[in-house]
Amino acid sequence: MTSSHVKRWVTGIVAVPILFSIIFFGTEGVFAGFILVVTAVAILEYNRLVFGQAGGLEKRALILFGLLATLAAAAAGPGALLAVTVLSTLLVFILTLFGTKEGSLDLDPIARYALGTLYLPVMLSHFILLRGGDRGVLWIFFVIVLAFSGDIAAFYVGRTFGRRKLMPHVSPGKTVEGLLGLAAGSVAGCLIYRHFLLPEVPAGHIAVIALAGGVIGQLGDLFESLIKRASGAKDSGEILPGHGGILDRLDCLLFIVPFVYYYRTYVLS
Repeated sequence: MTSSHVKRWVTGIVAVPILFSIIFFGTEGVFAGFILVVTAVAILEYNRLVFGQAGGLEKRALILFGLLATLAAAAAGPGALLAVTVLSTLLVFILTLFGTKEGSLDLDPIARYALGTLYLPVMLSHFILLRGGDRGVLWIFFVIVLAFSGDIAAFYVGRTFGRRKLMPHVSPGKTVEGLLGLAAGSVAGCLIYRHFLLPEVPAGHIAVIALAGGVIGQLGDLFESLIKRASGAKDSGEILPGHGGILDRLDCLLFIVPFVYYYRTYVLS
């Protein structure tokens, strides 16, 4: 076993019990505080990847308004999240307008700011919204089961049967066979979870959520790989030894949790 594998195992052994304790035993305030910290670290990683040494205004605004949007979601729900996101983005647009100089008109920094706002604080705030709903703790664990049962299946199926590359220009290791394994693993894992912990939810709905969520999560993984590849980085950071950065662990979850939240809110309710 290599040193990187040892680091991965040690990090997992330490981090997983802490994560599960926060989700299961923590109050809504504690959980929201945890998501706030995760959001802050993720934004710092994103800023380093996409801005580098540039974008001073946009980087500071993303940290400030990103955390404010997360707090708004925790304090007052989805309406407040939308209001803070829209109004803060409007303010940054106006500041960018008045900060322009002749011969230096460049929309790239503000586009990266807008992407970062939607990608991180808005997406991550859905963890808070999901947990705040009926049986929210169980739905948070459902998202985790959906993501990791699919990941495990994709890894073993892809390594054993993988032949056709999925998107080699974005992530050379992903295969079509791995994606099929991911879909099957996500559905199986979620149906087992539903049998024991969410029996009131129809199995057909769980299968749909798992199948669509698994594929959407894989696209989230690929999107994070696209950001890293465009930035020339192998990992988003080094905060998790053996695993990389926070974004490297959140990749699929960032896409899965909004989908699960809205499906539960508008289809199951």
